[in-house]
Amino acid sequence: MPHLLFQSRLVHSPGRCFSNRPSEVAEIGWNIILLLAVVAFVAGFIDAIAGGGGLLTVPALLLAGFDPVTALATNKLQATFGSGSATLVFLRKGYLKKSILPWVLASGLGSVTGVALLPYVPRNAMQVALPVALLLVGAYFAFSPRLGGAHTASPPRSGAWQWLIPVVGMYDGIFGPGTGSFFMLVYVSLGRLSLLEATGRTKASNFASNVAALGTFALTGHIDVTTGLVMAVGQLSGAWLGAHTSIRSGGAWIRPAVVTMSIVLAAKLLWDAIGSR
Repeated sequence: MPHLLFQSRLVHSPGRCFSNRPSEVAEIGWNIILLLAVVAFVAGFIDAIAGGGGLLTVPALLLAGFDPVTALATNKLQATFGSGSATLVFLRKGYLKKSILPWVLASGLGSVTGVALLPYVPRNAMQVALPVALLLVGAYFAFSPRLGGAHTASPPRSGAWQWLIPVVGMYDGIFGPGTGSFFMLVYVSLGRLSLLEATGRTKASNFASNVAALGTFALTGHIDVTTGLVMAVGQLSGAWLGAHTSIRSGGAWIRPAVVTMSIVLAAKLLWDAIGSR
């Protein structure tokens, strides 16, 4: 989920987030909705390479006048299309295999579990721990001499590493910032996959966790479907272009993009945490 999840869930109680009563929808014109679609296009491009597209789309939805919960729910709708589009590109290019299907489903189940655990997780501790974790992810991708190449993979450490996939999916259901970075870390450092294959699996796993979270939001009635679907057009296009750009460049953009987005997201989370005190 996007980076402003902390703020929305600190302001709104779990009962508010999971109420069956639809939230008040902001009255916005088509010019604003189309502008949001442009933002979604840029976010989809970034997200397909390194993740972190929510850094753009969630603030844009809030500035458009949506309340935090509706902004998060609507963002999840359009983001699902983006991660699905990128997953399809990597699948067609041969970077995804049917053998990952059980683990992709496990990511979705983990996300559902995370949503269920949401009211019981100490958010204050996560506000401090997450930026540190993201900085460590960025440092690993920046300085690790054993980082897999764009195409060449190494034998995995052991089969047990795959059980971390539903754990990351569960994290996406609870909080969400940096989910793509954490998936990449698991697939590259423990799974020893190539950068392109790891990116493909990250998109597939994130797509599953997005769909699971989207289903929960759909039950609560917080999604602005019209805005979400219009943004989805931009998100689809941006993700398609980003995935193809990543593959055509031989994965050259993946490593610096992951490092950059991890640092930017960590800085934003720290800024939000300081501002909320």
